[in-house]
Order: sequence, then structure tokens, then C-alpha cells
Amino acid sequence: MTFWRIARSVVFAAAALVATGQATGQATGQAENRASSRNWASTVSETEGGHLIGNPQAKVKLTEYISYTCPHCAQFARDGEPALKLGYIAKGQVNLEIRHLLRDPVDLTVAMLANCGPASKFPQNHAAFMLGQNDWIAPMSEATAAQRQRWTTGDMAARRRAIAADLGFYPIMERRGYSRAEADRCLADEATAERMAETATADWKKPGISGTPAFAIDGAVLTGTHSWSMLQPQLAARF
Repeated sequence: MTFWRIARSVVFAAAALVATGQATGQATGQAENRASSRNWASTVSETEGGHLIGNPQAKVKLTEYISYTCPHCAQFARDGEPALKLGYIAKGQVNLEIRHLLRDPVDLTVAMLANCGPASKFPQNHAAFMLGQNDWIAPMSEATAAQRQRWTTGDMAARRRAIAADLGFYPIMERRGYSRAEADRCLADEATAERMAETATADWKKPGISGTPAFAIDGAVLTGTHSWSMLQPQLAARF
């Protein structure tokens, strides 16, 4: 092979490498653009202790520990969760795991209903009970002695059905597309009830968790943080 043929071969090879690199770069850029344009707020999966909403590979992992009978948790659902989903989760920057810190039988009943059905239904089930808390928290505090006895004695599934009936949970589930029979099947799932109780007991023991709502970023509990106004600056500082 002459010198000129060798030189020409080298030039062609270099050009091919450049073209390949450009194509790879374009493909990577297109993939990144597709990821950034995706609304990750609709991506939901079950975790060992709750539900994960958002990009599984997000830069920041936020954990929210909630109780459905906690007014401050309902306040965060109104103030923080919409801003969190729009500003961080939808863009794929943050994913949110919601875990249940159970405080009483009513709390467990709501948690079991919120978890009823496929993972994709959880965010709206969760919102329905949190945003509607004012409608059922008053009847809970005004319950008669007879009602409270039904909530704490007898078969466990029957207790949860009594709570659901007395506090108006069945209509909430019906608006979410569940029949009463479907709701009752979820309330009768003793394996789920035990798993939730065990997870909550372990989470309550985590250092820094003393009340609800509680938050952790990348596994580190944010001691003393219980509201969106306190959480938002700490979240923004990660970017």
C-alpha cells in the first residue's frame, strides 16, 4: 500500500469515528431530552415500606413519613405536595417515598384503604383521604363509647369495617371507583395490616423521628422539620 493510500485510509477512519461519536452524542442528548420532558409525577411503584412516586434514578430521594389522623400531615398535603410534585418530582429531580407512621386503629384503616388496589392508584387514594380529612376527623373525635368499642373489640377486619362505616370511608372509596366489596377485601387483608404495623413500628424508632409529618433526604432524617416552609429550603439547597 502506498503512502497516499495509507493516509487516505487513516482520514476515512478518523471521519468514521467522528461521525460515530456525533451520532452517539445525539442519541444521548435525545434520551436526556426525553427524560427531562417526561412527567415523572405519574410514575408510581411499591417499595418495601410504602410507595415511591417519581424518577427512580432522581438525584434527590425524599421520604415523607405520614399519619392520616395527623392534621399537620393534611396541611402538608395541601401546602407541600402539589408544589413538590410540580417543582421537583415531575421534572425527575426528586422522587418521593410515602411511608405510614401509624398512631391508632383509624390510621391503620385509612392506610389500608389508601393502599387498596394497584400502585398507580395510591397517589389519588392518598390525596382523597388527606385532603378530605376535615370531613372525617370531626366524627372521629365525636365518636360515641359504643362506636369506639366496635373499633377496638372483636375480629380485626370487623373493627376496620366499623371504622370505615362510622367515619364515611366507603363513600370516599366509591368516588375513587371502588365498590364496598372491594374496599372490604382490602380491609380484611391481615397480612398487609401486620406488615404495615411492623414497618411503622420500625420507622418510629428511627433517630430524629418524633412526630408527623417527618422527612428524610437521601436517608437522613431532617430533625425538627414538619412543614413545607421548613422542608422547601433544605430541598432547594440540594440543587
